[in-house]
Amino acid sequence: MGTYVMNLPDIGEGIAEAEVDEWMVKVGDIVAEDDVLCSVMTDKAVVEVPTSVSGKIEWIAGEAGETIIIGAPLVRIEVDGAGNADAVIDAPAVPVQQEAPAPEIVAPEPAKPAAAKTTAPAIKKPLAVGEKPLAAPSVRKRALEAGIDLRLVQGSAPASRISHDDLDAYIEQGPTVTASGPTPAIGGTDIKVKGMRRVIADKMALSKARIPHITVVEEVDVTDLEVLRAKLNTEHAGNKGKLTILPFVIAAIVKSVAAQPEMNATYDDDAGVIHQQNAVHVGIAAQTPNGLTVPVVRHAEARNLWANATEVARLSDAARSGKAKREELSGSTITITSLGPLGAIATTPIINHPEVAIVGINKMAVRPMWDGSAFQPRKMMNISCSFDHRVIDGWDAAVFVQRLKSLLETPALLFI
Repeated sequence: MGTYVMNLPDIGEGIAEAEVDEWMVKVGDIVAEDDVLCSVMTDKAVVEVPTSVSGKIEWIAGEAGETIIIGAPLVRIEVDGAGNADAVIDAPAVPVQQEAPAPEIVAPEPAKPAAAKTTAPAIKKPLAVGEKPLAAPSVRKRALEAGIDLRLVQGSAPASRISHDDLDAYIEQGPTVTASGPTPAIGGTDIKVKGMRRVIADKMALSKARIPHITVVEEVDVTDLEVLRAKLNTEHAGNKGKLTILPFVIAAIVKSVAAQPEMNATYDDDAGVIHQQNAVHVGIAAQTPNGLTVPVVRHAEARNLWANATEVARLSDAARSGKAKREELSGSTITITSLGPLGAIATTPIINHPEVAIVGINKMAVRPMWDGSAFQPRKMMNISCSFDHRVIDGWDAAVFVQRLKSLLETPALLFI
């Protein structure tokens, strides 16, 4: 029998380290060649790592959430034959049970006189609605910093005024059940930031730290667009699939960036270079059980409405099921984000670094709009677009938003 040490393989794109997302094996398991050992998280996707040999797992590198350097030992496997390593990895495969030390015999100390028993503060009667507890400003400030509701503290001074001593007694005793209410909740839960949530946190922090955002919000009358969309779905949904609003927004972006190529770009802020792209690779921000991901509709400029709709649906399903490939989650040149029916009146979307623009779609609502002589019910939808102000001036941002508005309000222009 021998030992085979398998290192974390190079998973491409110049990645130097990866976080263990989930282990599929444990010490003692028998694995066959090509069985998946674990999945690791990069800043792009979750990648499964298979074993290249068969054998018994002797050691694994760390727990889920820990980061491993590319090329560092990942697992140690007992195999038939010589294996590839004789050295023993320093870290133990499993924690070693240590024998408990013999108890130390200590002479008993002389008994101390019992301390006087402190009488617990009386249960405080709740104050009437709108009634404020009496306390000095310094007491109020201290209670605020400690997260204590002074209405629950019994005051011992005249008129039930609360002193620092009363606050000390309350903190020492802890919250008590009031005469007519439950005990206030205390404490909380610490949750380690790892996996997809850590990747999202890092990317959002990078974007906000490096990119000075400017956001332009505009309302769009999508009444005619919705009439057209309903008609196309009625006539072609059976053989071409259903159209959502997204393919129309993609089409509007394609036409808009053709006139303003600086919007379809990435900014290498380390090199000081703006890369204007010819192809339009549209990122679609999608909410998944593991967090926000951005699958990419590649070459949106070469697809029609239905082809883009089909690709959006396929990529969204792959992202939600965790089956999206790494190349399907990278390379976008401009991104769309939408909260769907849960959307707000306006949002301030964060740019998908290193892109320079993002288009946010807000919810539709029927609102009365003035047509010059009377109010008419119209389907309105606000768009919120953020831009990298290092690259995009305010005027150019406004021109881009107005161009999107014109195309969406007059959808026939999308086909010219």
